Amino acid sequence: MFPFIFRRLLLFIPVLWDIATITFFMVRLAPGDPFSDEKEMPEEVRARIKAQYGLDQPLHIQYGRYLLNLLRGDLGPSYKHIGTSVNTIIKEAFPKSLELGLYAMAIALILGVTAGSLAALKQNSILDYAPMSLAMVGICLPTFVMGPLLVLVFGLWLEWFPVAGWSTWFGEGFFPENWPQDRVLPACTLGFFYAAMIARLTRGGMLETLSQDFIKTARAKGLTETRVVLKHGLRGGILPTVSFLGPAFAGIISGSFVIETIFNIPGLGRHFIEAATNRDYTLVLGTVLFYATLILMLNLLVDIMQAWLNPRIRIQ
Repeated sequence: MFPFIFRRLLLFIPVLWDIATITFFMVRLAPGDPFSDEKEMPEEVRARIKAQYGLDQPLHIQYGRYLLNLLRGDLGPSYKHIGTSVNTIIKEAFPKSLELGLYAMAIALILGVTAGSLAALKQNSILDYAPMSLAMVGICLPTFVMGPLLVLVFGLWLEWFPVAGWSTWFGEGFFPENWPQDRVLPACTLGFFYAAMIARLTRGGMLETLSQDFIKTARAKGLTETRVVLKHGLRGGILPTVSFLGPAFAGIISGSFVIETIFNIPGLGRHFIEAATNRDYTLVLGTVLFYATLILMLNLLVDIMQAWLNPRIRIQ
């Protein structure tokens, strides 16, 4: 496994370099610049600001300087958040997006694996048709539709949960004042969509695994059905789900862009949208590279989990 992990880590370098290069030149193809929206700014002042940030230099010099700073781990200053570096913005905002993603992933796994396993064990029964029908509805319903629906029903009509805001940790106490009420609606909005997909994958994997000869042998030995399902069936049945976890968690983190806007959560997704709107080059680049690195690491962890669950992959 160690040579495999080392090779994958080496591949990260050209991939991240390609992403940085493509993103660097793409954001500069957009019309305008980070200071084009400023009101009543004299041209000499605008030129002085560009010179301060090095934007008056030729594009290839800006590109080379950015790569050198990137090698030192410096993502540069934000052009819109004056006096704040991109590293600081990511450090302060990403924990909120990560917390939301972890809640959503927990909801997706609990609901998805449970519903998929139950549907596979009770194939062609009401316990199969009902959760799979709900899963199909969940797949077809995007998060930007489900979010307002949950807000309307549980926030405005029933008034069970707050419809916006995100209380911070370590304020007046360890638990925020409105925790976990203000986490429920955004986490469910993100988690329900992926729970539906995980349920479909788990059902297919469990049906294939439960039809294998080793499952019949385990039952013939007199093992209880619970032990057969949990120890032998589930380990092979969730392999498709494990393969999906990397893209799913990456989708949950990146999908929080919309959710953070709907529920007014001060996460990294909102900063990314504002940076794209304001042409904040360094913040767009830093966010893209940060998410790209995160996705690559998640895919590597998924491959390691697959090898742990399936000995044949380890041999290969």
